[in-house]
Amino acid sequence: MNLVLGVGGGIAAYKAAELARLLMEQGHSVQVVMTRAAQEFVRPLTFAALTGRKVITGLFPDENAADTLASATEHIRVAQESELLVVAPATADLLARFAHGIADDFLTALYLAFTGPVVLAPAMNANMWRHEATQRNVETLRGRGHILVEPEEGPLACGMVGPGRLADPAHIADAVHAVVARARDLEGECVVVTAGPTQEPLDPVRFISNRSSGKMGYALAEAALARGARVVLISGPVHLTPPSGVELIRVETAEQMRQAVLERLPEATIVIKAAAVADYHLTQVPSQKRKKSAARWSLELDPTPDILAEIGRSKGDRLLVGFAAETENLLAEARRKLQDKNCDMLVANRVEEAFGADDNEITLLMRTGEVVELPRASKRQLADKILDYLIRLRLSLHAAR
Repeated sequence: MNLVLGVGGGIAAYKAAELARLLMEQGHSVQVVMTRAAQEFVRPLTFAALTGRKVITGLFPDENAADTLASATEHIRVAQESELLVVAPATADLLARFAHGIADDFLTALYLAFTGPVVLAPAMNANMWRHEATQRNVETLRGRGHILVEPEEGPLACGMVGPGRLADPAHIADAVHAVVARARDLEGECVVVTAGPTQEPLDPVRFISNRSSGKMGYALAEAALARGARVVLISGPVHLTPPSGVELIRVETAEQMRQAVLERLPEATIVIKAAAVADYHLTQVPSQKRKKSAARWSLELDPTPDILAEIGRSKGDRLLVGFAAETENLLAEARRKLQDKNCDMLVANRVEEAFGADDNEITLLMRTGEVVELPRASKRQLADKILDYLIRLRLSLHAAR
């Protein structure tokens, strides 16, 4: 695998040399990028000798560069050619710049242009690590699905004792190995994900809908894409940017979503129905806007098509994941839905926690009878957990046949 090893400016930068060696032993091609501060602790020649490659030390091209244009856009090229970004040590300054999208050197510009998995190994003074600003930045980065290899406790270069030491290079290399294995576990799969609400028109300007933000579905699409799947994202109206690389199909109504899902079902190996499809619609929608008056407006609404149940009846060998958002009797309703819709997995969450938030806590119910409680985490982190358990479930279902 082609990976980038970003080295931040801290006394722990010398340990990055050992990490580079371990990553090379794992068979990776390692491109080292050093910040200006990192070069005060370790010389680029050390990494060049270990990796056999030029070490990138600055964003701007050398005035003697043979191809100035290529040098000026090198951060884009490296981002496109690399499959994994590892940063060790990730200083408090780097974590802050990553979290807030500041791109003022090669490494931070590369980070913004990079779309693959990211592993961060922080190292800093104990008080800096504990500071509220750093912890908020860490949570922001975790929320993007990045893997953080927690710093270790012990004596620090400043004389303090506490959390902040760079994790052992072998532990960081193990985390990279785990990410690489996960990044390939959905290769060859076609994952269809539905996300967001639907809008059912009442007249040309009004509609009924729900509070779904689409964040969970979009997080699942991003996670599946990062793990090598071809992803079809069928999205109701949301204010989200789709992950780069997915095939996006925009719909508005439940019937449009049904048609889009059924059209793509033959090629799908996994279907994840995270959308909050409206349960009722107006069958006959007037062609003209209804004028406001003092008179009461009574509506007769009919049920929308049950897309999940329809897929469940004809899913074949596909894995089918449904979602249940409830205000009461959560597990009982989730078990009923798992059975009635013929799902392989049912993701259950409470309405008051599910819609709009960036994080959630969920319960997974499996066709095998297993129940897994996942504590509060970002929806991107939960997306990877859902896929982890889904892959495990498929293995157990195949073993049972």
